[in-house]
Amino acid sequence: MSDCTNTRSDGRLKGNLRPFSVKWNPMGFALSSLIVRTGNTSVLCSVCLQEGVPRWKEGKGEGWLSAEYRLLPGSTPQRQARELLALSGRTQEVQRLIARSLRSVLDMKALGERTLLVDCDVIQADAGTRTAAITGGWLALKRSCDALVRQGVITKTPVVDQVAAVSVGLLDGEVLLDLNYSEDSRADVDMNVVMAPGGRILELQGTAERVPFTRKQLNAFLDIAEVGITSLFAKQMTSLDD
Repeated sequence: MSDCTNTRSDGRLKGNLRPFSVKWNPMGFALSSLIVRTGNTSVLCSVCLQEGVPRWKEGKGEGWLSAEYRLLPGSTPQRQARELLALSGRTQEVQRLIARSLRSVLDMKALGERTLLVDCDVIQADAGTRTAAITGGWLALKRSCDALVRQGVITKTPVVDQVAAVSVGLLDGEVLLDLNYSEDSRADVDMNVVMAPGGRILELQGTAERVPFTRKQLNAFLDIAEVGITSLFAKQMTSLDD
């Protein structure tokens, strides 16, 4: 990754994240809840506990985590219709990504036969909603599990590692970190990267929207993503102290 000297439409450098913030406890009845903001993207993340596990996991002494993701009606310039009886393919794909990412850092035996339900509702979408949901969802999950330990429901937290995610893209030949909508909609390549600390990759979602990308460019995407996610890890830990 080269040094970033060119500014973008919002004034950021190529390798800069959008402003990141967390507002805790907007919901009073969830185990934990927050609103995570990355630039103009805002996602409401909450976690609830349900006794029992899916039938196929019964009797194994292990827990489970599932996630739901929705774009709220006023989250985009044109109203999003509520998905009630049938989920779009995109919604199903995104919520499976969120769940896989969060399950990857859970010790299911420490949870016992209980299910954690993570809800990620997009309040405002300016690209990067799925990556914000993963990063914020981990925060809500960590606080929820800490609360369960304090309440004596479980003896130790099942959260064994951190996870965060960010988007990267190729626009006009430049590798950019954490794309906003104006960049995402024009990008030649769009990629979402999910990592644990130490540059350990949990998932990659990369698409050549207009032109193929090379192995060398892929390495550049991962390099800039790792720098951004390392920064997000630090922001997560700071947010836990709020």
